[in-house]
Amino acid sequence: MDSLDHQILALLRGDARASVATLAKKLGVSRGTVNNRIARMEQSGVILGYSIRVRPDSRPEEIVAWTSIAIEGHETQRIIAALSGEPAVSELHDTNGRWDMLAQLRVLTMAELAEALERIRLIKGIAATETSIHLKSLKF
Repeated sequence: MDSLDHQILALLRGDARASVATLAKKLGVSRGTVNNRIARMEQSGVILGYSIRVRPDSRPEEIVAWTSIAIEGHETQRIIAALSGEPAVSELHDTNGRWDMLAQLRVLTMAELAEALERIRLIKGIAATETSIHLKSLKF
């Protein structure tokens, strides 16, 4: 990937619905160049798909929490697979420091949160967790 690929990705992150013509105009290159670059990044797996971002406060009934996870030994890949199948986990991040992973949880009730946390804590190889509940967004 070169500078132009990175610029295309940056523009698509800001607006995944931007047309090839719009991207080409902003970057000062031909539509064919942009189209070919996007196709190549899709085929090579750099671009996995396109999605929308939802404003965090658009679903006020939803409970969002972050669970920090410590992993025992070399269980990371197995735990990633287990957490990927957990319906409450909306995001999963690799981190450094005291915690090995950070999972974002999204549920509709505190009871659902308690159930999800119980399922997560029962995954073999998870040594410890610490959960914080989102109260409000200050910037988005």
